[in-house]
Amino acid sequence: MRPLPRHRGRRRRAAAVLLLAAAPAAAAGCADVEGLRDDGDLGTVHAPQTLWKGIHPDPPDPGRQPGAAAVVPGLPKAADLDIRSVDPLDIVRADITAAAEQDGGTGRLVDPRAVQRLALCTQAVDGGPFCPVRPPVLHDVTGNGRDELITALDVDGRVSELRVYTVRDDGSITRILSRRGVLEGVEVAAEHLAVREPTSNPEKVSVSDYVWDPEAGIMNLSELTLDECPTLKTGSVPCAAVRG
Repeated sequence: MRPLPRHRGRRRRAAAVLLLAAAPAAAAGCADVEGLRDDGDLGTVHAPQTLWKGIHPDPPDPGRQPGAAAVVPGLPKAADLDIRSVDPLDIVRADITAAAEQDGGTGRLVDPRAVQRLALCTQAVDGGPFCPVRPPVLHDVTGNGRDELITALDVDGRVSELRVYTVRDDGSITRILSRRGVLEGVEVAAEHLAVREPTSNPEKVSVSDYVWDPEAGIMNLSELTLDECPTLKTGSVPCAAVRG
């Protein structure tokens, strides 16, 4: 067969490269200027294996679901349906104390150490220098035009109890989100609350996006994704340091 001119050979090779790029990733061959070539067996795809098929956790007892909404007992009604009318520390104290009594120290609703940590808070407006409750953040996450209270109690240097509270139409203060975790970051925008936590991969963080669910009356998990860890170039603490 007569050799192709060099410029035609280049066009043919370019066409072969485009054909290869468009081929499905699962194809068992590849293209070159002479056509398809068999690369042999690329392995067998195995179906996932289910472990411990017959073992399932018991369902949670009524009232022992950390994500369930719950009216915080022992608090006055919020004046004018404004959560600012009730002291944030009083809300956290009442909620943590009631949750600890309800779960009997099992840790299902709150870390057992949280009550002792709250004892470090004084009667000062901000709870004093050793109070483990973070500064309150007011933001409307329910879309009803009224602010909710977002705060967290740091149990130790790593684990925290995240809490979100709203005011119902009858003035009662209700917890609509409780989440225990390593809070690398918490972000709020419109009716979304995103919680960033480290993973076993030092280059990744998990991002849990919570959105107000009016039917359930809570902030429900709507999406769980992975994101890149911040780096020193951005001035943020890298994930590896958060795990320390």
